Amino acid sequence: MENNYYNQIKDILIDNVVYKKVKDYSKNRNDLESYLSIGKLLIEAQVSEERAKYWDGVIKEFSKRLKIDLNKNFKSRVLWRARKFYLLCNNKMLTVSTQLTWSHYIELYR
Repeated sequence: MENNYYNQIKDILIDNVVYKKVKDYSKNRNDLESYLSIGKLLIEAQVSEERAKYWDGVIKEFSKRLKIDLNKNFKSRVLWRARKFYLLCNNKMLTVSTQLTWSHYIELYR
């Protein structure tokens, strides 16, 4: 009888750990795909922008507008990193490793 309760508790805890790992994996994969897509859009916008030499100002403007629209402190550094991430990963890797997090990729840039 006691063993049955123990096994049920253990199963619930194991399910919870598995759920957390799947959730973390999905979140990380989504983060990486999002930043890769943002980087691609920034490159496309830069190419279509006639004033490419003013690109720094464009990214700062995007950052300001995102802060207002998303009600979140969205630094231009994040956009620059997403752009660089796309440039580094675009043709060099077929898939982005989901074993690494966005923070890992930022560290690898250095």
